Amino acid sequence: MAVKVGAPAPDFALQDQFGQPVTLSDFAGKRNVVLVFYPFAFSRVCTSELREIRDHLGSLTRERAALLAVSCDHMFSLRAFREDERLEFPLLSDFWPHGAVSRVYGVFNEQLGCSDRATFVVDQLGVLRWEVKSQIAQPRSLEDYRRALQALD
Repeated sequence: MAVKVGAPAPDFALQDQFGQPVTLSDFAGKRNVVLVFYPFAFSRVCTSELREIRDHLGSLTRERAALLAVSCDHMFSLRAFREDERLEFPLLSDFWPHGAVSRVYGVFNEQLGCSDRATFVVDQLGVLRWEVKSQIAQPRSLEDYRRALQALD
């Protein structure tokens, strides 16, 4: 069952690239959250997308939102990816149970064993306010993220 815009976003607990727990509810009442699901660390389109986010993070979130990137890669792969690409936002591992959070959000690709390319914006109250899903080889637009966040202002 996929999540729906206007409904509460399912909470989750995942480890970041350093093994530290991160929950969606950590941001409740504090910041909006841009939840970016991506298929694979080090893959061409994912690397390009996350570099673009890295290069425009300040103008995208403007300190009013947190960006959390989620893949089914192992925590150690995510740590290497973060270091290699100089990413300054949390990379969350949905590795085990494999794809559990991706499944809850309706974006787990059973054939490939990874997350589909999807983004969700969750407001400070924990309500899902916006989503976009792309084909696995199609990058998403940062301008769409900006518009979705501006609508929450």
